[in-house]
Amino acid sequence: MKSIPHIDMSLYGQDFDAFAQHVGEGYEQNGFVALTNHGIEQQLIDDALDICRDLFALPEDVKKQYHIPGGGGARGYTPFGTEIAKDAKHVDLKEFWHVGREIEGEPPYPQLTPNVWPQELPEFKPKILALYQALDALGMQVLDALAVYLKQPKTYFRDKVQLGNSILRPLHYPPIVDEGTPSVRAGAHEDINVLTLLVGSREPGLEVLAKDGSWIPVTIIEGAIICNVGDMLQRLTNGVLPSTTHRVVNPPAPYSSKSRYSIPFFLHFNPDFVIDPLESCITEKNPKRFEPIGSHDYLLERLREIGLVK
Repeated sequence: MKSIPHIDMSLYGQDFDAFAQHVGEGYEQNGFVALTNHGIEQQLIDDALDICRDLFALPEDVKKQYHIPGGGGARGYTPFGTEIAKDAKHVDLKEFWHVGREIEGEPPYPQLTPNVWPQELPEFKPKILALYQALDALGMQVLDALAVYLKQPKTYFRDKVQLGNSILRPLHYPPIVDEGTPSVRAGAHEDINVLTLLVGSREPGLEVLAKDGSWIPVTIIEGAIICNVGDMLQRLTNGVLPSTTHRVVNPPAPYSSKSRYSIPFFLHFNPDFVIDPLESCITEKNPKRFEPIGSHDYLLERLREIGLVK
């Protein structure tokens, strides 16, 4: 793998079967693809990235008012140096804010807790929710393609993720003050969820682990959205679609003296969905590898591993 495959999203409406094949093969081989011609306005993305800069520039004591102790970072602010990659020895060099699904009235699941909005930035809510909804819809199109590739009805995923506790995570990696630090911006890890869609970053650092053990720098094509398979989808597909290890390394100067901002969207199954490998993914060569587990139980198990839930 020299770079990740590019998927032209405009094929979704033009030649869906070819699109599904293209998407499925891209994920089966790499676990990561870049979505181009995805239809999300660049202005909407730029607005979200810019308001995130304003958010993280707020004074420390102001941001900490939006931290919810014992909340596992599910909503609001998570301070610098809290999260650690599974099995890593050093915390990640980042701070972030979590925005979940906006629900009117009584939430259908207790996990869909109310969002926390910074009073100091009234524009944060509309700009971030617009991006949330756009990425949620884009993720659904990718899942339609994967459903067909996995020999399921096109709409297979639609009633399994539409009320998922999907999270938009504005992220800030501050400038690296200590060049000799053993910590990195984000240690090598796999994502827990179904799919991750990554907006930004305008700075280098993201690397993907290839099958030959080498690290491939992901150069962001202007306007593309990076989208990768998470562990929940790997589990559902019995390992057919791999959840690929990736990291954000500390970049060389002059980039190390600058902040890095990105906004991943973590798409999740509905909390009561049971992740049990699809029959179409179980063969003699690939016998069933995973036992059934509820998606929320699996999420909690993994959040404990990375220090967000005690």
